[in-house]
Amino acid sequence: METLKLKNSDLEVSRLCMGGCPMGRYGWGTVLKKELIDAVHLALDSGINFFDTADTYGLGESEKTLGEALGKKRKQAIVATKFGVRVENGITSYDNSKNWVNKAVNNSLKRLNTDYIDLYQIHYRDSNTSIEEVINTLEEIKKQGKIRYYGICNVHYKDINELNKYKGKFVSFQNEYSLACRKNENDMFEFSQNLEMSPLTWGSLGQGILTGKYDKNCTFDSDDRRNKEIYVNFHGKKLLKNLKIVDVLKEISKEVKRPISSIAIRFILDYIPKSVVLAGIKNTDQLKGNCEAFGWKLNEKQIQWLQKVSE
Repeated sequence: METLKLKNSDLEVSRLCMGGCPMGRYGWGTVLKKELIDAVHLALDSGINFFDTADTYGLGESEKTLGEALGKKRKQAIVATKFGVRVENGITSYDNSKNWVNKAVNNSLKRLNTDYIDLYQIHYRDSNTSIEEVINTLEEIKKQGKIRYYGICNVHYKDINELNKYKGKFVSFQNEYSLACRKNENDMFEFSQNLEMSPLTWGSLGQGILTGKYDKNCTFDSDDRRNKEIYVNFHGKKLLKNLKIVDVLKEISKEVKRPISSIAIRFILDYIPKSVVLAGIKNTDQLKGNCEAFGWKLNEKQIQWLQKVSE
């Protein structure tokens, strides 16, 4: 397992992070708690020490499951969670206010069954609270020992000027990025190079389309969010384009004798310098396949091939 140190921190993390959205067991079809817990244990045994979740994944269920799975092994793990998305009476809003952040961090600590969070991340910015106010709140919580470091998610080039004044404060940023979604690529490079934050990629397997398990006739159960057209990777022209990417992944899979998902992950690791790939996991089989991304690298021809088909 490859590791790196997140910028402005002493957090030495695996370059594969177990994503906790499926751990919320909402909107991903059948997901069994026992299989999730087994996957966390296997992750630790495989050298993965980085786990990412959020307070809204399954309305807290993801944090609870992760806390239970880690148990006495908590100190072996780097735990990241998020705040800033507020769900009340079925209505979702963004809230970065001091009152909400303090309430959110205490609730996350309780659900995770821990007294500290290694990386606390702004999930989405609201339109009312200044970044200065959010940072001041996070610094207070940090002094209380509840969090060690903080990061930010879903930020883009338009945010650079606002964040530039606080260079060195955030240790990481998260954006959606994969072979199926390269629209944030320039943002990834800009933030990495100019704001001294480590890049973390979510949606790294395109919600599963880059695993090779699906074709143009794919359908999902009614309790799977990918049924909805907002999950564009599985619908219309976008699905057809993604399947062309998968065809190339299959050809490279034959060359390197590795699972398709591992090649999609390896592309990010090789193409985005010093990045960490987040991949949501439902079970140990998925984890094993993703771990095959390590111990080798794509050659230049393979990278160019993937670049071209996904551009």
